[in-house]
Amino acid sequence: MKDPLRDPAPLVRRVYSYAAYRLGDGPDAEDVTSETFERALRYRRTFDPKRGTPAAWLVGIARRCVDDHLRGRGVEVPTDNEALLDGPGDPGPADLAIMRLDLADAVASLGVRDRELIALRYGADLKAKDIAVLLGQSTNAVEVALHRALDRLRIVMGG
Repeated sequence: MKDPLRDPAPLVRRVYSYAAYRLGDGPDAEDVTSETFERALRYRRTFDPKRGTPAAWLVGIARRCVDDHLRGRGVEVPTDNEALLDGPGDPGPADLAIMRLDLADAVASLGVRDRELIALRYGADLKAKDIAVLLGQSTNAVEVALHRALDRLRIVMGG
């Protein structure tokens, strides 16, 4: 069996990005990333390449770590999102910062399921088929749910 952790650098970035989407950038996301890889090392023999990619397997572990972290805090931490910026031109740093804050607020206003789908797709950069495996749903159901979540996000963003 292939070692799912043989090339950890890109996997660390993906797990951290996912955690940052859910918890915000910084120490909480770093802690969750560390916990994810500690668990992955402990359970690396359970990885099954037939069920998905190493990235999807790790994000599945990260989801549980984030949920454990949030339960431990008793509150849901706002997300810090950086993706989904549509529009012409090349905005400057100030414009990007404002758009990211607006996006973070808009995503935070969505329901838990929509936020989770957006975090999995854009934070962890997972494909719909990998998300489907994680959630135990069909790829089509995930694609439809993600499309609807993005539609709701566009409405909240005023577009």
